[in-house]
Amino acid sequence: MPEFFSAPAFALWGSPVSWLELLAAVLALAMVGCNMREIHWGWPLAIISSLLYVAVFAQARIYGDASLQVFFAIVAFWGWSQWLRGHRADGSALRVSRLSPRGMALALAACALAWPAVALFLRRFTDTDVPWWDGFSTGLSLVGQFLLGRKFIENWLVWLAVNVVSVGLFIHKGLWLTVGLYAVFAVLSVAGFLAWRTRMHDGAARA
Repeated sequence: MPEFFSAPAFALWGSPVSWLELLAAVLALAMVGCNMREIHWGWPLAIISSLLYVAVFAQARIYGDASLQVFFAIVAFWGWSQWLRGHRADGSALRVSRLSPRGMALALAACALAWPAVALFLRRFTDTDVPWWDGFSTGLSLVGQFLLGRKFIENWLVWLAVNVVSVGLFIHKGLWLTVGLYAVFAVLSVAGFLAWRTRMHDGAARA
């Protein structure tokens, strides 16, 4: 990694913020803005931001989130193709919609299984000091990313839970810029849910 990116850009509450973390945060905000408006260019922004955050989180020993960023970068290619050419099971265009009761039950079960599975893996195979908090944000993010790629509105509720927990995690790690970023993400999760609900209602009215 070039020395410039690891150098501090400024300090927040006594903790240095690197140019790498600053750039990753700006791209991540732009990505969420695109997602809220269903603009597919948010996916390539997600790829770049995720790869930058691999280094940020690895340096802070948040290995679950670091590994998650690699997963995000890979899955973002799938999400991009879904938003460009994806269809529902009945062949209709991929539009914002709600999960069925069965889909909701499966999503909740996936969250309930992913959290302890990731946490126990991190506890066993890494030196992280926050396996359960890291495991929560990592495990639920896997579910949220799938729901986002398939344009299910419930993805925003999953991201809200992830972002709130992540704020506490990053406070513990002293990543203050990322604390602020995820606090904004939490607010944007609510805004995204409301924006997609409006789009969903507008689409139903046009139909």
